[in-house]
Parts: sequence; structure tokens; C-alpha cells
Amino acid sequence: MKQYRVHTYEEAKAVIDELGILPLAHVIPDYPSLDGITKKENWYTGSEEDPWGWRARFSTEGAAAYGKFLKKKSFLISTELLPAIRALLGSESSLEERYENGLVSREAMNLFEHISQNEGIDTRELRKISGMKDKDFKKDFDRGLLELQGTMDILVSGTVGKINAEGEKSGWSSAVYETMHHWMNKHDLIHNPIDKQDAKEIIREHFSKFCSEQAMKMITKQFELDKTPAKASR
Repeated sequence: MKQYRVHTYEEAKAVIDELGILPLAHVIPDYPSLDGITKKENWYTGSEEDPWGWRARFSTEGAAAYGKFLKKKSFLISTELLPAIRALLGSESSLEERYENGLVSREAMNLFEHISQNEGIDTRELRKISGMKDKDFKKDFDRGLLELQGTMDILVSGTVGKINAEGEKSGWSSAVYETMHHWMNKHDLIHNPIDKQDAKEIIREHFSKFCSEQAMKMITKQFELDKTPAKASR
């Protein structure tokens, strides 16, 4: 596979557009990751060359979707490939319908309702208004967010810094969440429904052009490319 080395946000964006998906850390065998194609010393510096800062910028500017979409790990997904991936990881049914059918947890449903009513809400405020601020609810809170990202109902749309009493930034930035539908509309991205089989063909054709056998094996498994929809019984 082609070797990448990037130094700027623009170069990283070009890699995402070319590959379609880019994990922040090494997840897919024999496949690039943001931390693997950038200089280690640039991370967490707060400079323009800091890849940790880029991850939020991609989503803020609508250049790529960002969230823990696969294997509970953080990924960047190009806007071109997003509709096909969403068709495979998401659902044609609304979250409310899935919840009523027992396919969505109560925690996820609770968080989704608050996010959809407060698009662009940060983690701290979300924990507060969802009634999950107490540390005893942290695992349920994190699990609910992972569930919603895994089905691409929400994504991380940016970050916001914590401000102290003096009006200065203090501590780590907090993730900001939006529903996928709202984020795509905001950035004028087309999200017409794609048939799952068509989406599988798009994904298979795209990645088979440059992925090694080892990388393709994991991609096939994650997107269930080797499975066909069950035929309806008569």
C-alpha cells in the first residue's frame, strides 16, 4: 500500500479524501492511521501542525465526519464515502422506531433526544441535562454515546474548551455532538438513501483498488460485504 507522510491539515484532508476512511490510531492491519502518518512530536502541542486539533476541524468545517464509528474507535470518513458507509452501519428506521422494537438502549434514546433538541451540545452540558452527570452514570453515558456513533445517528462535530472563572481556557476540550442528519444538512451534503447492496458494491470497489489482502479482510468483515440480504419468505 502507498506510504503517506503529512505535515499539514490540508495534506491530511487529501489523504482522507483519497482513502475514504482514516482511523486516528492503528486499527486496520496494513492500513494508514492519522497517528502513523504524522510526526509524534506534533501531537497535543496546540499548534497548527497538531493532528489532535485537526480531528475536530475536519468535522467543524464539514470536510470529514468524525466519531467512533467502527470497532468503538475514532475514525474520519470522507464526505464522498459517507452515504455508503452510513447505509451499512446505520438504519432506514428512525431511532424511535428502533427503540420501540428493542433495538436501542434506553441510555442511547435519552441522549439522542437531548442532542437532537440541542444540536452542538458539549459533553459536560449533555451529562447535566440528560440526568447522567453523577459519576455512577459515566459508564452508561459513554456506552450510550458509543452506541449512537456506531449506528451513525450522531457524530462529534467539534470541541469546546473549558473556561475558568477568569475567562481563560482551562483543562481538556470537551467534545461537541450533533445528529448526523443535522450535520449533513448544515454542510449541504447529500444524504439520499442508498440500497445496502449498492452501498456494499461502492465500498468493495473503492477499497479493493488499493487495500492489501489483510486490510481488505477486516473491511469486508466490518461492513459485512460478503453477506447478502435474506430473501423474504413466501
